[in-house]
Amino acid sequence: MGTKSVRLDEEVYERIAAHKRDDETFSEAIDRLTSDYSLLAFAGDASAAEADQHRDLLAEANATAREDRRERLQRLGVDTE
Repeated sequence: MGTKSVRLDEEVYERIAAHKRDDETFSEAIDRLTSDYSLLAFAGDASAAEADQHRDLLAEANATAREDRRERLQRLGVDTE
C-alpha cells in the first residue's frame, strides 16, 4: 500500500491529534474517525430481545444515576423536590 502526503490546517491537525489514541498512527486515527461503521450499524444485528435487554439495562442505570445525584444534592443541602 502506498502513501500520500496531505496538508492539514493546524486546527484540523489538533482535532485529529486530540482524538488519536496513543497506540495508533495518524493514518489509523483518520481511518477510524472517518469510517462508515457506527453503533447504529451494530445495533441492526441485535434481536428484539437483545434490544429490550439493553433498553432495560440503560433504564436501570439511568434510574440509579438519578437517585445517586439526588442523594448527593441532598447531602449538599440542595432541595431536589
